[in-house]
Amino acid sequence: MRVTPVIDHLVALRRDLHAHPELRFEEVRTAGIVADQLAQWGYRPHRGLAKTGVVASLDTGRPGPSILLRADMDALPVTERAEHDHVSRHAGRMHACGHDGHTVMLLGAAAELAARPPARGRVHFVFQPAEEGGAGADVMIREGLFDLFPSQRCFGLHNWPGLAVGRFGVRAGPIMAGGWRFSATVSGRGAHAAQPHRAIDPVVAGAAFVQAAQHLVARRTDPLVPAVVSICMFHAGSTDNILPDRAEIAGTLRALAPGALEALKEGLREVAEGTERAFGVRIALLFHSPYPVTVNSPAETALAGAVMTGLDASTDEAPADLDLPPSLASEDFGFMLERRPGAYAMIGNGPSAPLHAPDYDFNDRIIPRGIAYWAALARHCLSEAQQKDTHE
Repeated sequence: MRVTPVIDHLVALRRDLHAHPELRFEEVRTAGIVADQLAQWGYRPHRGLAKTGVVASLDTGRPGPSILLRADMDALPVTERAEHDHVSRHAGRMHACGHDGHTVMLLGAAAELAARPPARGRVHFVFQPAEEGGAGADVMIREGLFDLFPSQRCFGLHNWPGLAVGRFGVRAGPIMAGGWRFSATVSGRGAHAAQPHRAIDPVVAGAAFVQAAQHLVARRTDPLVPAVVSICMFHAGSTDNILPDRAEIAGTLRALAPGALEALKEGLREVAEGTERAFGVRIALLFHSPYPVTVNSPAETALAGAVMTGLDASTDEAPADLDLPPSLASEDFGFMLERRPGAYAMIGNGPSAPLHAPDYDFNDRIIPRGIAYWAALARHCLSEAQQKDTHE
């Protein structure tokens, strides 16, 4: 397959986006660049869904189905630790998940398909904000994404450290976990460190809460259902000789089955209530930012796998892993898959630092491979529909 001849430009663009990361719902510069690029290739980008989202459509003018291809654009609140030339210019902001690469791969596919359109139907290119905790996919849907851009199928692609460079992976069924974020404010009574009997110590109570929360998976969740409780923040006190009156705890619940996720929520409420009774504290437990389990539909997964296999046959790349192990990371593309059948796939980033790490970087070598996948997938989806119509 011929891939669009703008790879060098896209690599430079990816590195520019990496140097200028923007957090969720703040992707103003990124969205402007995306829209400008699309306009240069003849598209009429639609802007404003979920504040900074950009959508462009390729309409062949011939009757046929519509598909949606999605890339995320936002960065993470991480300070980068790297020495390459395109290191983030903004402390506390970094493309630590490769969304800069996802953006340029989909842009490349838009250029390739504009140059050689499918035979029929429509392709909607969705550049989504706020995947990282902002549920941007859900916001775009609630603001009319599927009404404005009707689609029968939707597809996503994410880079995956540890998977060989350029190797594809996909699986039918759950591929990414559903998740809830939570915060717990433990309120007690402060006192002098030399007089703990005058205090109601939120640190000790908070530590007990953290320990008990770990038993929700170890002893209350079916061991055959992948699940995890992670405590990621514990803040208390301001000096070393005063017992504070409050502690702040935050973390996530994740599971590959919706029922298990709800059981973790209920279990954490019971842990909070038990800690209150045992230690005399008050705990305000709040759940927020739910993401559904990302579930690939069988037919669309098979279609994506066929495209991967076809690309592999024409290259020296390792064969695609069509039964890729699922991950307990969460992904808001699950909101789209709740409303339309589709498949969320991976492309290997090689032996890079892990996602969300301060020394991570997207591997530019996989940009042509990602473009080839997107373009082949779009053509395959629409030609498959044409073949069905012919046979019928």
